[in-house]
Amino acid sequence: QGQLVESGGGLVQAGGSLRLSCAASGLTFARYVMGWYRQAPGKQRELLARISAGGSTNYADSVKGRFTISRDNSKSTVYLQMNMLKPEDTAAYYCAAEHVGNPGTTNYWGQGTQVTVSS
Repeated sequence: QGQLVESGGGLVQAGGSLRLSCAASGLTFARYVMGWYRQAPGKQRELLARISAGGSTNYADSVKGRFTISRDNSKSTVYLQMNMLKPEDTAAYYCAAEHVGNPGTTNYWGQGTQVTVSS
C-alpha cells in the first residue's frame, strides 16, 4: 500500500521561503504524476502544481513564478519550493500521486503539512 508523507511546513514571514518535501513509499514512484495542493479554512482544495513522470510541470496562476515543483525519482520524493510567500498562501499543503495509467484519478494523498505566512 502506497504512502505519502509531507514535511517542511511551518511559520514564515511574508516574503520568505519554504521548501516542502513529500516522500513516497510502497509505490513505483516513477510511474506517478505528482501534485501539490492546498486547502485554506472554508475554501476548496486548490491544485497548485503538477509534475509528470518525465519532469514536465504546470502551475496554477496563483503560484506561477513563485513556486517550483521538482522530483527526485532516486529518492521517491517530490518537492515544492515556495518563494515570495504571501499571507494568502496560508493553508494546509498536500501532495498527491496519480498513476500514469489512470489519468485524472488521485491514487494517494499525504496527510498534509501546515504553512502559515505572517504579515
